[in-house]
Amino acid sequence: MPLVAGVDSSTQSCKVVIRDAGTGRLVRQGKASHPEGTEVHPDAWWQALTAALRQAGGLDDVSAVSVGGQQHGMVCLDEAGQVVRAALLWNDTRSATAAADLVAELGARHWAEAVGSVPLASFTVTKLRWLAEHEPENAARTAAVCLPHDWLSWKLAQADSGSDRLGRLVTDRSDASGTGYFDGRSNRYRTDLLVRALGHEAALPRVAGPAEVAGTAGSLLIGPGAGDNAAGALGVQVGADVLVSLGTSGVACARSEVQPADPSGLVAGFSDATGAFLPLACTLNAARVLDATARLLGVSLAELSSLALTAEPGAGGVTVVPYLEGERTPNLPLATGAVHGLTLANSQPANLARAAVEGMLCGLAAGLDALIEQGVSASGVHLIGGAARSEAVVRIAPAVFGMPVTVPEPAEYVADGAARQAAWVLAGTAQPPVWELSRSAVFDAAPTAGLRERYAEAAGKYLNR
Repeated sequence: MPLVAGVDSSTQSCKVVIRDAGTGRLVRQGKASHPEGTEVHPDAWWQALTAALRQAGGLDDVSAVSVGGQQHGMVCLDEAGQVVRAALLWNDTRSATAAADLVAELGARHWAEAVGSVPLASFTVTKLRWLAEHEPENAARTAAVCLPHDWLSWKLAQADSGSDRLGRLVTDRSDASGTGYFDGRSNRYRTDLLVRALGHEAALPRVAGPAEVAGTAGSLLIGPGAGDNAAGALGVQVGADVLVSLGTSGVACARSEVQPADPSGLVAGFSDATGAFLPLACTLNAARVLDATARLLGVSLAELSSLALTAEPGAGGVTVVPYLEGERTPNLPLATGAVHGLTLANSQPANLARAAVEGMLCGLAAGLDALIEQGVSASGVHLIGGAARSEAVVRIAPAVFGMPVTVPEPAEYVADGAARQAAWVLAGTAQPPVWELSRSAVFDAAPTAGLRERYAEAAGKYLNR
C-alpha cells in the first residue's frame, strides 16, 4: 500500500508520522523543537519541519502529505510573499485590548452570529487589530494573511515563488474558522471583519474542501491540512464522545452538524476537518500547570502524579485556580494563578499536587458544561495529550468530569489525523478511511462531592473583581 505523511506543527515542536495509507500502520516518525515564546518567525517552523522530515526518512516514497497546525497564529506576508514580521501565536495575549474593542464595536451577539465565535486575544482578527494600532507600517505592508499550517503547506508545494504566489495560498475550513473572519455555515470569509481589524483588504488563502488536493510537489499530493484540534479529532476517530486534549492548552470539543453561536464567548463555533462543525472550549493552562507545580514542589512529573494520588479527593480543601498564563475560558487574559483554602492542617505537598490536577481538570470541565449548554450531547470523554500520560490525571479526570474517560494509548494524534486526511485525499472517497485504533483504557470514578462548586467559587472571584 502507498504511504502517507501527517505533520503536527504545534506550539512547542513539529512531529511527522509516516503511515500506511490503507491500514494506518506506523512506518516511521520524526520530531524537532520550535523556539519558545509567543512570537516566532515562520522560518523556524520550516526549519523544524525539514529536520523532522529528515529524521522520519523523508518524503521520497510518500504519496500524500497533510499538515495540522496550531491555530490562530498571525502570519503576515508582503506582496513578494516575504514574512512581514514574526508571527504572533495563539497564546500571545497582547491583543486583549484589541479583542475587547472589536467586541464593543459590534457586540458579542453580532460576532457570534456572523462567524460562530466572539473574538478573544487568541484569535487572528484581534492580532491584526493590534498590528494596525501598534505597528501601522507593518500593517500597511501586509498584502496577505495566513495561518501556520497554510504557510507550511504553501512552502511544501513550493508555491512561495513565481507569479501569483499569494493566490496559491490554501487553507481548510477548520483553521479558517479560528480567524474571526470566516463563516463556516456559508464557507465564506467575512472580509468586512478583516478590514475592520487590519484597516484594508488583504489576500486570504483559498478554502479547500476536506479531501481536496490543495497542491502538489512533483508527484506528492498535498492535502488541505487542518487546525490542530480538528486534526486531533480526525486522528482519534472520536465519534460521538467529547474529545479533551491536555497539551500546552486544554481543549474540549465535539463534532456537531450545527455551528453554535454563543455570545458569552465560552464556546467557539469552529469547523471540523470533515465538513461539519467542532464546537470548542479552550483553556490556556493545561499540561504546564503540572510542570509548574512539580517545579514548585521540587519533584519530577512522575513524583507529582504519585503525590497527587496519595491525597484524598478534594485535596483536603485546597483549591488551585491555574490561570498561570492568563485565561481564555473564562476570558481573563491578564489573570494570574491562585491557591485557595490553605490551612495549617492541609498545607501538605500531596494536597497541593492533587489540587493542581483537579484545578486543571475543573477548568476543562467548565468548558465541557458550556458545550453541553450549546447542545452537545456527551456520555463520555476521550482524553489525549501530554498530560494524559499522567496516572493521576486519568484517574482523577472521571471524578471531575462526572462521566467515564477513555484514554487511548499515547500517540501523535494531530499528526495521525493529518496523515488520515492525506490518505483520504489519496483515496478520493466520500469519507475518510477507517484505521484500526490503538488500544484504549477506560477509567471511571464517583464524582468528588463539592469539588466543582468549590472551584467555581474560587474562580468566580476573578469575575467579580
